[in-house]
Formats: sequence, C-alpha cells, structure tokens
Amino acid sequence: MGGKGLKSGALGLVSSLVIGVASTAPAYSLAATLGFVTFYVGVQSPAVMLLAFVPMLFIAAAYYYLNRADPDCGTTFTWVTRAIGPRTGWLAGWGILVTDLVVMPNLASVAGVYTFSLFGAHGIAANSSGFWVTFVGVIWIIVMTAICYIGIELSARTQVALLGAELVILVVFAVVALSKVYGGHIAHSIHPTAVWLNPFKIPSIGALSAGMLLAVFIYWGWDTAVTVNEEAKDSRRTPGRAALLSTLVLLAIYLIVSVAAQSFHGAGFLTNNSSDVLGALAKAVLGSPWDKLLIICVLTSASSSTQTTILPAARSSLSMAVHKAFPKRFGDIHPKYLSPGFSTLVFGAVAAVWYMALTLISPNDVLANSILALGFGIAFYYGLTGFACVFYYRRHIFRSFKNFIFVGLAPLLGALILTVLFVVAIFYYSDPANSNTGNQAWLPFIHFNFTFLHQHFYVKKGLGPPLVLGVGLLLIGVPLMLIFKARNAAFFKRDREVAVSVDAPAPPLTPGVIPVTD
Repeated sequence: MGGKGLKSGALGLVSSLVIGVASTAPAYSLAATLGFVTFYVGVQSPAVMLLAFVPMLFIAAAYYYLNRADPDCGTTFTWVTRAIGPRTGWLAGWGILVTDLVVMPNLASVAGVYTFSLFGAHGIAANSSGFWVTFVGVIWIIVMTAICYIGIELSARTQVALLGAELVILVVFAVVALSKVYGGHIAHSIHPTAVWLNPFKIPSIGALSAGMLLAVFIYWGWDTAVTVNEEAKDSRRTPGRAALLSTLVLLAIYLIVSVAAQSFHGAGFLTNNSSDVLGALAKAVLGSPWDKLLIICVLTSASSSTQTTILPAARSSLSMAVHKAFPKRFGDIHPKYLSPGFSTLVFGAVAAVWYMALTLISPNDVLANSILALGFGIAFYYGLTGFACVFYYRRHIFRSFKNFIFVGLAPLLGALILTVLFVVAIFYYSDPANSNTGNQAWLPFIHFNFTFLHQHFYVKKGLGPPLVLGVGLLLIGVPLMLIFKARNAAFFKRDREVAVSVDAPAPPLTPGVIPVTD
C-alpha cells in the first residue's frame, strides 16, 4: 500500500499514459469545443491548438520535476503548499476540485445525448435540456463513480479499451474527411493551408484569449496521470513521463482532426454546429452506418472522461484531508479496494446534484456556459503549478543550462501565459455579448466602463455566465478556506520550503505521511 493507503505499483508507464490521454477525452473535447474555437478565431483554430500546446508542455515540465520531489496524489495542492504557502496551496486544491466539478455537466450531458443518438432516438438527443438526457447523464455519473470506487486497476483497464477505440476512430475520421476533400466532391470544402497556423491573422487579443482558453480546456486532463502517482510503479518518474508524453499525443490528435473537420465544410459550419461538431459531420464523412462509429467514439470519450475526472477530484480531496487541510473523513481508504472510497462517493454525488441544478438554472446554456467557464479554473491551478516549480527550485535554476530551461524558464513562461489568459478572459467574458449565446446576463446590478492597456471594457447590465461560473466558484474558496482555518489552524502554520537539490526527494509534508517512491 502507498503512503495514504492507496494501492501502490498498480500502474505502469502505458497505463499512466492512457489515463492521461483519456482524461482529456479527445473526441468529446473536440466535439464540444472546436465549434466554439472557430466562433472566436475562424479558420485559425489549428493555430490556437498549436499555441495552447506550448503552455501545456511547459506546465507538464513543472509537473514532472515537482512530482520527482514529492509524488503526492494531491499534486498542485501539496506542491504549492510547499513552495508558495498553505493558503495559496489550499486555494490551489480548491481550484482542482471546482474545475473537475464544473466539467461534469458537460460530460454527463454529452454522454446522455450520444446514448440516445446511438440508438437513433435523435428527437430526444436533440433536446439536451430534456429530462431523459439528464436522467441518462446522471446514470453515467453513477456507473463511472462505481468503477472508480472499486479501484484503480479496473479504472485503468476500462480506459485502455475505451481510449484505443477512440483514437482509431478519430484517425479514420480525419483520413476519410481529408481524402474526400482532396477528391473534390464535397460542397463548401476548403483545402488546408499554412495560413491556418498563423495566429497573427486572429482579429483581436480578446478573441485570441477566448480561443486559447477553450483550447487549454481541450488539452486539460493530462495531469490525471500524475494524480494517480501514488498508485504507479516508480512513482517519482513514471507519472511525469506519462504527463509529458500525453501532451505530445494530444497535439498530434488535435491538429489532425481540427484540420480535417475544418476542411470538410469550413469554419462557419463548425461554428453553426458548435454544440456537437463531430456529430454534425459524422454521416457526411463516414456515411451510414459507419457514422455510428463516431457516435460511439464521442460517447466512450465522454463516459471515460467522467471516470477520469472523478479520479483526480477524489485523490485531491484525499490528500487535503490526510494533510489536515480538509475534513478528516475525506481521507478514508476502502479496506478492500484501496481506493479513496468516501471522497469518490461524495464527489460523484455532488457532481450529479450539480448537473441537475445547473440544468434547471440554465437549461439551454448548460454546455456552453460551463465549457467557457472551465478555462478559468484550468489556468488558475496549472499556472500556480508553474510558479510553484520556479519557487521550489529557485536556488538551483542557474546551476546548469538544463535546470534553467526545465525547472525555471519553461514553467515560468507557462505560468505567465496562463495568467495573462486568465486576466484578459476576465474582461472579455465580463461582457455577456462575448459568451456563446450572447443573450443572457447574470448579476444584472453590475456595470462598469473603463479603458485598460488600450482595451475598452464596457458592461452595461450584468456579467457573462462563464465569468460568474468560472471565477465565482474559485472565489467561494476564499471564505471556505477562512472557515477551515478557524477550525483547524495547524495546516496554515506551515513554513514555505525550498528544494535541497533537483534530484532529492522532499521530506514529508505532514509528519508520518511518507511519499511513495516505488
């Protein structure tokens, strides 16, 4: 067993890599997000995919080196606590939990819609706010929660099967689409050009920021490979390697599929079908009945990501509890399955309730609002991870060129890029007109009008729902942290730490809780 009671040595490099890639849900992410990206940047969507890869790779380097020092399943929470301080560390952990929660309505809704589409019940599937879609989505959450509860090995085996089918189908889709485009028989098709990779063709900084935040969401999830570090073989190295490899695999998938999808009918078609671009292209590209393969692909992608979203949330809350930063009960380990049983069940239940509540509050915009809101949480805790790497290794950055690049410059640049995206997006999404629907404002008593860095920010009445969801949920963590600090101040009295060397393991964050190293 691992340092917290988890089952150590259960995952190898391949299993960790599969979990990292599957956690991003490539097919689901593209189906649910690519149309929104083209809405903001048009045919420059491949350029945005390429640009968003850069901070992801840089932050993956931070994960690699921080995990070598401290292979704790709390990841960003524990690392930021060490390097920057316990208050910021607690908020980083909260950011992980909130971000995982925000994505669940998307995953469950897509899984519900595609379940009906698979069986030809298109009338039900088309109404994403319908009772039956929500009902089936909740069933998917329950099933995947049960798989996570039973243990990491079943979770890994499930992911290998689901991801293998998903990647094969995506490659087939891209190859067939491009073959038909170059065959010259597709109306409104366009041939790919190098201009699509030129980010300077994007009309504004705001549009670039919005597109980048969406693309960051498409890449988000590879860090799950590190979250299961205490259950991996060679836990100091294997999870970090899997994280780095995951970003490279995802770059290849996203560039190929985005180019193919955009070529087939143009960026406008993707924008007009932004809620499900792959579903809209399936029959025209693959024909009937082979279009069912793409439906299966997105369905398995969304369902598997539901599972791999529960994994990091449960382990983050487990780590916070073990280190006395969260209620003690969240640290319980199931005696038979060696999984964070209580944390898993609680997150699954909260996710199901959150999905149903958000559907009732905003039935027509549940997907769009929560997808656009996700970028805030992702940029927040990924960015903090980058800064934590620089702070923790600050005495060793200039001792070698390798250190300067991989534990200094790359993590810092990744963190700064994500911070800039976060700030620009606050102003951009503050205007409801810049959300996907553009016809709904929340908190109507808020209004402002000013200029900052030559950018004019004007909100007449209310804020965009993505901003309220994304930043609002993060801010809720501040009073919760203060409440917990008043009840359990010991965690918040910790001193900041600095690495002894780049290769040395860190001492236990909490006495008696020894990091897993095998």
